[in-house]
Amino acid sequence: MVVENNVALQPYNSFGIVARAQRLVRVRDEADLIGLMASADWNALTREAPPFVLGGGSNLVLTGDIKPLVLKVEIRGRRLLEETARGWLVEAGAGENWHDTVGWTLEQGWPGLENLALIPGCVGASPVQNIGAYGVELQDRFHELDAIDLQTGQSFTLDAAQCGFGYRDSVFKHAPAGGKGMGLAGRALITRVRFWLPRPWKPVLGYADLERRMAETGMANPDARQIFDWICAIRRAKLPDPAVIGNAGSFFKNPTVSVEQCADIIARDPKVVHYPMADGSIKLAAGWLIDACGWKGRGVGNAGVYEKQALVLVNRGGATGGEVMTLAKAIQTSVYERFGILLEPEPVVV
Repeated sequence: MVVENNVALQPYNSFGIVARAQRLVRVRDEADLIGLMASADWNALTREAPPFVLGGGSNLVLTGDIKPLVLKVEIRGRRLLEETARGWLVEAGAGENWHDTVGWTLEQGWPGLENLALIPGCVGASPVQNIGAYGVELQDRFHELDAIDLQTGQSFTLDAAQCGFGYRDSVFKHAPAGGKGMGLAGRALITRVRFWLPRPWKPVLGYADLERRMAETGMANPDARQIFDWICAIRRAKLPDPAVIGNAGSFFKNPTVSVEQCADIIARDPKVVHYPMADGSIKLAAGWLIDACGWKGRGVGNAGVYEKQALVLVNRGGATGGEVMTLAKAIQTSVYERFGILLEPEPVVV
């Protein structure tokens, strides 16, 4: 494997922030990485710090150059592993584009991922973030994944339970407690992900935007491709294209509060957007909270809050990671002072 030096990372992060990697290796095959880790070069490359795994860079804020070795995941390949009366088992390489993979499954006649259309990033990042949209989370369609332990060089497989999925969360976002446990942050490089798409297919339509589309079109029973097209249109109307305006999608998680906390907020702000959850908690729309604090369209330096969706922070041209995080912290402060809620960022800050 070739080690590239002083590599520009602006093309590899959807915020379009200017930064560089001192050393970068493109991981296009599991065997090559395992071979590199078994060589003397590996110790020299990782002596000062563990490597940094980079996928599509769609959930990343770079606040400076990256000194550790960057492992750029570019493992390709998609295939059907099994088809039964119960469903389809599909596998994709971690370096495959997520949205393209969703479209590919529909083209093959394997529905189930359509609600997750147009989410930026690569397949390998989908279980890390437990991506979700319009009533479906990755864990709902996940089967298992393969990964490489970056300390031992051993390959391993995890099922859904072992991934520890939560709301925009997984075992890959947590370090082992006290050096022990299943936390895999910074330790694992995901190579392939497998999805279980059940049959008979059942549409997931319980979101206002989708119900509105059904009413407008008179289509009471849309197929998977129609739902895919609707969600693409809805997302394009609300969210900026990273190829045009740098961004990392939704910047903050939607916070959850108790029924009592929600009632207190409603008493002061009756229009707050909220959703009851199965566990009895209430999820609040972070975008509404930010908008209510007057941040939509405002900014810090060249970083701003998107005019059409307050949940999205954007690069208006030449924004630094420092400007993005200064803006994010100012928003957190405003929301906390008004609602008593501390918003949690979604992207990884490096």
